[in-house]
Amino acid sequence: MDLSKIKTLIDFVGRSNVTELTVTEKDVTVRIFCTPGKAAPIASAKALERSPTSPAERSRDASADTQASIVTVKAPIFGVLHRAPAPGQAPFVKIGDVVEEGQTLFIIEAMKVFNKVAAPQAGRIMRLTEVDGGEVETGDMLAEIA
Repeated sequence: MDLSKIKTLIDFVGRSNVTELTVTEKDVTVRIFCTPGKAAPIASAKALERSPTSPAERSRDASADTQASIVTVKAPIFGVLHRAPAPGQAPFVKIGDVVEEGQTLFIIEAMKVFNKVAAPQAGRIMRLTEVDGGEVETGDMLAEIA
């Protein structure tokens, strides 16, 4: 196995959620491990909550709650995004569809492996990426669920 293939495999593991990869070619076996880093603690934005008194404050708080309830679905890995289960079939979801937590939204193909991207929460699809059959990078916005 040549060095460029090994580097490609290392890059793939670094950009994906894969924690271990073993590849054998001819008489050479390469094992790549990745230990995910610890996530930073999430601080609550509503630590000091007070009740709004003026209509402007109530409106501002309502729009903040709407923004807070929107979850952005991002690409977990680099690969080719497929919005439908197979060519010529209807997409998994459309804008306005109501989805359940865990429902498949997309498939990302990386190194001939098809990875499902599931809804992190139940809600309505508010926005979708235009990419279909093209490459997406790790962290690219795929959908917004409210």
